[in-house]
Amino acid sequence: MLNVADILETIGMIREENLDIRTITMGISLLDCVSEDANRLCDKVYDKITKTAEHLVDTGISIEREYGIPIVNKRVSVTPVSLVGGAISPDGYLKLAHTLQRAAKTLGINFIGGYSALVHKGMTEGDKNLISVIPEALAETENVCSSVNVASTKAGINMDAIRLMGSTIKRAAYLTRDNNSIGCAKLVVFANVPEDNPFMAGAFHGVGEPDRVINVGVSGPGVVAAAIRRAGACDLSQLADVIKTTAFKITRVGQLVASEAAKRLGAPFGIIDLSLAPTPAIGDSVARILEEMGLEVTGAHGTTAALAMLNDAVKKGGVMASSHVGGLSGAFIPVSEDEGMIAAAESGALSIEKLEAMTAVCSVGLDMIAVPGDTSEEVICGVIADEISIGVANTKTTAVRLIPAYGKGVGDSVSFGGLLGTAPIMPLRTYSPAKFISRGGRIPAPIHSLKN
Repeated sequence: MLNVADILETIGMIREENLDIRTITMGISLLDCVSEDANRLCDKVYDKITKTAEHLVDTGISIEREYGIPIVNKRVSVTPVSLVGGAISPDGYLKLAHTLQRAAKTLGINFIGGYSALVHKGMTEGDKNLISVIPEALAETENVCSSVNVASTKAGINMDAIRLMGSTIKRAAYLTRDNNSIGCAKLVVFANVPEDNPFMAGAFHGVGEPDRVINVGVSGPGVVAAAIRRAGACDLSQLADVIKTTAFKITRVGQLVASEAAKRLGAPFGIIDLSLAPTPAIGDSVARILEEMGLEVTGAHGTTAALAMLNDAVKKGGVMASSHVGGLSGAFIPVSEDEGMIAAAESGALSIEKLEAMTAVCSVGLDMIAVPGDTSEEVICGVIADEISIGVANTKTTAVRLIPAYGKGVGDSVSFGGLLGTAPIMPLRTYSPAKFISRGGRIPAPIHSLKN
């Protein structure tokens, strides 16, 4: 039975606390599009995507109007294209990127994910061909997103892949230098990548998924911050309960939208990703949640503990609200996309080392961090390797979305607009890990991976 108080509370969350559905993402399998001919492959991929997701945007808009719940993004994720393209040439993979872009424009979606490769244990010729043109693909398209999984707890860390991604990131930064190296903002390097993530830039449609599926990402940092503010001077156990209750309410809104979208689109409901995903808007910040919990500023000693508590409470509340929680599900800490993180980084309170520590207890990893444009490939590889090792050792997803902003240095900033926000250039340690990185090979899986 509908409760008037609950309805009014939800309206207040939407109007005053920035509650929204961050994305409805339709996952689409391209495995039936495989062809040895690149032109034929591109035709089949375009037809499959545009036919399957034909009504995605219209459905999202109609649900938004009927229920009064903002749905910020409508997106598509596809099977990692290296699995579909096989051994086609680099030119063929670049043509495939343009095909994904054309499909995105036809549908009216804001991002399409899945220009991806899974290379945690080794690379096929197709993987290498795809990765070789990722910088060009991101420079020549607007809506295509790319990801590469270079490690897993079961397989260990593919250092050859990490070395390749260092040069890939640098080239992507150079090719998009006239637009603040924005190509790097659409490229993620993963460990233990989830196959049902609705958030970009890391979304793709996993091989164990159905032909099509609806995954929804909810977001409500402002709602959680407001609830903590109202709770006042309670102890941490009581505060955890406040966060859990709030996360439950947020996730129920997402469950409603996901179920309705799946029904109208004739696609199975996949998962709710209950991540707290911030935006550059005032009042929609994970950093401000941590400060409401009692930190003077995010980055202060105690930040990792507060974030661990927040992440755990969000998961506990969210899983009670939906039978199918997946994706990343936790708290995101992307620097450029979070008004509070930006302020903390600009003040010097938040360093790359503190961010790395925080990633051990939250979702994703070193996300949307701008660094000096002259940062060497080897240092970028070292940053990736450090972050990826946290994911492998802790059996969790971690990722790196690093932006070596061409021509920029510490003290500068880069602006991407929209949800991607503005990033201050953060300093990195410049001591070289080149000899370590150049050894190549694989870092073996940790002993606790042997659980069979």
